[in-house]
Amino acid sequence: MTFSDLQPKVIEILEQSTITRDEKLLQICALLETSIPYYTWVGFYFANHETQTLHLGPYVGAPTDHTVIPFGKGICGQVAVSNENFVVPDVQAQDNYIACSFTVKSEIVVPLFVRGENIGQIDIDSNVLDPFTEADERFLEFVNHEVSRLF
Repeated sequence: MTFSDLQPKVIEILEQSTITRDEKLLQICALLETSIPYYTWVGFYFANHETQTLHLGPYVGAPTDHTVIPFGKGICGQVAVSNENFVVPDVQAQDNYIACSFTVKSEIVVPLFVRGENIGQIDIDSNVLDPFTEADERFLEFVNHEVSRLF
């Protein structure tokens, strides 16, 4: 399924009025993980600016011990500080990487902004080496833009 095919499906999920915000986010994670072959783990982290930590929200994929991540630590923590997309073609080449699973080869993290504030991010791991392109970045920016309307 192409990214343009997925866009209306994301909007359809977000427009459901009978489910909670977390249920919507979980459905988006499931949609992306099942529709894009190289998306192995899809989840949201949300920022607590007082404690300078990220907290795991809805996700689909293998369980993770990384439910709280300090700002600056790992790829997600770096995005919390930089406010910029971070694409990691090969996680083994990253010094500041938190290993979630030995099968993960690459990662992409895109920040989630609400009224100009970075409130979290979408995080995607892949068991494929270097699969992410600019098209993934644009699509995930679209997803986060639509998700931001929930806040």
